[in-house]
Amino acid sequence: MLAVKQWLIRLSFRTGVIVLALCVPCYIFSFAQMALPISAKAKGILWVVFFGLAKTFQYGGLTILGVEGWKRLKARFKRH
Repeated sequence: MLAVKQWLIRLSFRTGVIVLALCVPCYIFSFAQMALPISAKAKGILWVVFFGLAKTFQYGGLTILGVEGWKRLKARFKRH
């Protein structure tokens, strides 16, 4: 686990932003699939998969960015 965290931290700021942005479509898909005409069991499985991916991208992106990268990203949004 520690080796994965160390590997993620070495990735670039841009990679962190991209990974963090990937959580948005996964969150959308995790809830939008509820409108599909499929069984409740399939909906549950799809929700777990997409919500799990969203959380993985979210925490992975935050790990890549780190505290300084997160401050940099927030400052960039405040300027625009």
